[in-house]
Amino acid sequence: MSDLSQAKVGDTFTVQNVTGDDAVSVRLMEMGITPGIEVSVIGCAPLGDPIEIEIRGYRLSLRRTEAACVVCDPA
Repeated sequence: MSDLSQAKVGDTFTVQNVTGDDAVSVRLMEMGITPGIEVSVIGCAPLGDPIEIEIRGYRLSLRRTEAACVVCDPA
């Protein structure tokens, strides 16, 4: 298991958990990042932050600090 902040472009993961009880983790779950969902890393900004993921048929950009809250396994 690792977190989404360590992902490389082209990787696909299955979300295991969203950690934390703060507003960021709640907002991630509201955006559809929930356990059991498959996430694909589509792109990355030139300096490495943010990353672009595809989830549930739409694309979403996340800061690396936000992505660190998403625990996942390779799909």
